[in-house]
Amino acid sequence: MSDITLYELEGCPYCAKVKNKLAELDIDYDSEMVPRSHAERTEVEEVSGQTGVPVIVDEEHDVDGMAESDDIVRYLEETYGSGAA
Repeated sequence: MSDITLYELEGCPYCAKVKNKLAELDIDYDSEMVPRSHAERTEVEEVSGQTGVPVIVDEEHDVDGMAESDDIVRYLEETYGSGAA
């Protein structure tokens, strides 16, 4: 089990952007596919307070439900990539 969980939807271009960054940084993660219907996305809503995807949880760094692909990509780069301290 990985420390990072990605909530995603198949065919979602924003999710693909995050997955590409995870692959580029060689980060293991668990994928949770969400239903197409926003009304059925209760699990991701409990985690992030909203029903949009992508959303990540990073237990190692106490990130509970970060949304917005640009924010996630920036976070991953700063935390795990060349921006890491």
